[in-house]
Amino acid sequence: MASIKDVAESAGVSTATVSRVLSDKPHVRPEIRERVMAAVDALSYRPNRVARSLRVQKTNIIGLIVSDIRNPFFTSVSRAVEDMAYENGLNLFLCNADENPQKEAMYLELMHDENVAGVILSPTRQTADNFKQAVKLGVPLVVIDRQVRGAEVDSVLIDNEASAARLVDHLIADGHRRIGALFGVGSTTGRERREGYLKSLKSHGLKPEPTLFSYVNAREEEGYQATRKLLSLPDRPDAIFTSNAQLSAGAFKALRESNLVIPDEIAFASFDETTWTSLVRPGITVIEQPTYEIGQLATDLLLERIENPARPTREIILKGKLIVRQSCGHHG
Repeated sequence: MASIKDVAESAGVSTATVSRVLSDKPHVRPEIRERVMAAVDALSYRPNRVARSLRVQKTNIIGLIVSDIRNPFFTSVSRAVEDMAYENGLNLFLCNADENPQKEAMYLELMHDENVAGVILSPTRQTADNFKQAVKLGVPLVVIDRQVRGAEVDSVLIDNEASAARLVDHLIADGHRRIGALFGVGSTTGRERREGYLKSLKSHGLKPEPTLFSYVNAREEEGYQATRKLLSLPDRPDAIFTSNAQLSAGAFKALRESNLVIPDEIAFASFDETTWTSLVRPGITVIEQPTYEIGQLATDLLLERIENPARPTREIILKGKLIVRQSCGHHG
């Protein structure tokens, strides 16, 4: 099926110009109008009903509020949402909340004031835990990455608890028993991944040791410092598991500095496939999240919700994929 972008390319104009022609706006030169309509006919293009209804009722802007744009997870999700918005002749407001509820509230207010058509949100933990009170937008909304409480809302999530358990199961299968772990403090994902970690230990008859796992700010520097602390324990861990890409980068730096040989002296595994996890030696065993798919599905749900505000709420849960490399031991 042809998109507005295809029509624009065929006619040699911008998607904005195609939109103007299709909505019969003034100030379009007759020869441009003819070119666009010829391309529409040639490609059998049918204008997107969602985009058309937006032009009548609301702005053709959707909002995306992410928790931390430095996290490669959100970079990839943002790319997918932007691609989908462009395909549908929509513009995108991208805001970075920095895991800060006040900043997030300010951006939600901005979205409301700008009369956006809809919002995709990755909520801070405080908002996720008290969603109905925190979010009174009055526009279509889709939540990504984080489970919310006390509200019926469309969401696209991954199986955090099951994925974390799968990664820890793998470390245990490779013979590791003292597994240190770092979890992001500001999000429900950190909490769910911690549950998966504890569940896996318990299912293998291992007792969780409080000194071996902690919540930390999901920043590279925090991952580095927390890993150094784990390595300085009198009885240090024989494996380390980190719950996101930034903690992973910091932890790996600390492991490299320690001169411990991975995986012979210490194993390492993480959430998030990033550019470096397959390039370093040994390669890092990771849970790869379907980030681009999350962004695509979230935008699909938002467009559906804009078009049909009364449809039932949907929750989509995607599976993380275990990619086994050499950083955990003989199974790699």
